[in-house]
Amino acid sequence: MIRNAGPADLDEIAALHSRARATYYRDRIPAEAYHGQTEAIRSREAWAHTIERGDGSVLCAELLGRVAGVAAFRVVDGEMTLTQLHVDPDHWRRGIGAELHAVCVEIWSRCGVVRARLEVYAHNRRAQDFYAAQGWRPAGSEARTGSHRTLWLAVPPPRE
Repeated sequence: MIRNAGPADLDEIAALHSRARATYYRDRIPAEAYHGQTEAIRSREAWAHTIERGDGSVLCAELLGRVAGVAAFRVVDGEMTLTQLHVDPDHWRRGIGAELHAVCVEIWSRCGVVRARLEVYAHNRRAQDFYAAQGWRPAGSEARTGSHRTLWLAVPPPRE
């Protein structure tokens, strides 16, 4: 089930985010950058701020009463941006990410968004393959930003 996230989900979301990041950053960047008490506090505060906006831009995938995935989006520099999409590594390959993504796209479409962007860690091939399967594409000179690739999605019009 996909639903809006609320303050009661904060601890589960922050923990899920940490587990997911550890899988794709491991052996690529120093562990302090994604793991440890300081990063856990920073991550939790960031998620708390995002959820507190209360604008429906944080979604949870719930499985057996637990948060199994999370997605967040907002307008950044005038563009709809998928800022986060994480699935608990214990629940990969079950369609949770695709379901979260589909709900984001449906929301964007209903709001009249025609194009969305995201940045994905350049070494995270698993995520890049996932996004490619969802229709995201790199666009010219905007395709690389430091250690991340920028991808764009043409958002389809709402279904009648």
